[in-house]
Amino acid sequence: MREYLLTFFIAASVTYLVVGLAGRFAYWVGAVPPTRDRDVHREPVPRLGGIAMLTGMLVAMLVASYLPRMRDVFTESSDAWALILAAVVICLIGVADDIWDLSALAKFAGQVVAAGLLVALGVQLLYLPLPGGTFVLDQTQGAIMTVVLVVGASNAVNFVDGLDGLAAGVVGIGAAAFFAYAYLLSVENNNSSYMTTSALVSVVVVGICAGLLPHNAHPAKIFMGDSGAMLIGLLLAAGSISLTGRLPSQDVDTSSFLLTLLPLVLPLAVILLPFLDMMLAVVRRTRAGKSPFAPDKMHLHHRLLEIGHSQWRAVAIMWVWAALVSGGLVVVALVGGWTTYVLLALAVVVMIAFTTGHPRRLFRRGQQQPSAV
Repeated sequence: MREYLLTFFIAASVTYLVVGLAGRFAYWVGAVPPTRDRDVHREPVPRLGGIAMLTGMLVAMLVASYLPRMRDVFTESSDAWALILAAVVICLIGVADDIWDLSALAKFAGQVVAAGLLVALGVQLLYLPLPGGTFVLDQTQGAIMTVVLVVGASNAVNFVDGLDGLAAGVVGIGAAAFFAYAYLLSVENNNSSYMTTSALVSVVVVGICAGLLPHNAHPAKIFMGDSGAMLIGLLLAAGSISLTGRLPSQDVDTSSFLLTLLPLVLPLAVILLPFLDMMLAVVRRTRAGKSPFAPDKMHLHHRLLEIGHSQWRAVAIMWVWAALVSGGLVVVALVGGWTTYVLLALAVVVMIAFTTGHPRRLFRRGQQQPSAV
C-alpha cells in the first residue's frame, strides 16, 4: 500500500506544480478560446490542463517502475507500457484539438488509433463473463469491443467536462472505487505483492485528478481540455480491460458473478450519467436536423443550473452520484446482503429528491427568516 500512496502523491504533486506552466503554454499557443453562449464561465479560461495531467502520470509511472515491489508490474506484462504509449497518443490528439479545434472525424480517428495501440500491444478484452460461464471472444471481437469501450469512455468523459471540476471529480472518485476493488481482489486471491497494472493506473488517475482540482474547481483557472478528458477516459477504460484480461476465465464459475463482471461494469457505471447524457444529446441534435457533434446548452449539468443549483452545488451533486454508484457497486460485490441493498436504495431515493428538487425549497428551511421590525 505504501507504494500506491507514494505513486498517488507523486502524480498529484507533479500535476499540481505543472498546471501553471501548462496555462502559460496555452496562452502562448492561443489555446484560450473566447466564451460561447453554451459556456457557464464569463471570462476566457486556458485549456491544456491535460498536459499537466499527462506529465503527472508519466513521472508517477516512471517512479513506480523503480519501486522494488511495483517493478514486477512493468516486467511481468507489457500492459503498463501499452497504457503509457496510448495515453501519450490520445493526449497529443487532445492537445491538437485544444489548440486548433480538430474536426470531429479527425479527433475520432485519433481516438481509434490510441485504442488500436492498446489492442496491438496486448491490452484487450478476452472474454465476457456471463451467469454460469463465459463468452470467449476471438481476436477480432475482442479488438472491436476494446476499441468501442475506450473510445466511448473517452468521449463520455469529454462530454461531462462542462462545469468547473466536474469531470476531474467524477472520474477521480470512480478511479478511487476501482482501485479499492482491484486492491481488495488481489488480497482475496492471496496475491503476495498486491501490485497490479489496473490498481496502479487507477491510483495514478486519482492522483492526476486531485492535482488538477485545486486549479480546476470553481472558479477555474485552467480547463483540462480534450487533452485531459480523453486521457483520463482512456486510462479508466484501459485499466478495467487490463484487469479483466489478467483474470482467468474459469474463475467465473467459482467466484461471484458480480465480482467477475465488476471490472467492466464499474468504469461504465462511473460514466453512466455522462454517457446517457451523450446519447440523449446525439438523439436530440439528430432529431433537430443538426450534427450529432453540434454543441448545445441542454446537458445534464446545464439543467441542474437551470433549476437553480449553483455551480458548486451542481458539481457536488454529480460527485455524490459518482461516489454512490461506484462505491455502491464495490460494496455490493464485496459485501452484499439485504442491509447493503436497503441502505443503497435509501441513498438513491434521497439523492433523486435532492437532485430534482428546487434548491430554493430545499434550502429555505435552513435559512433564518428575518424578523419584522
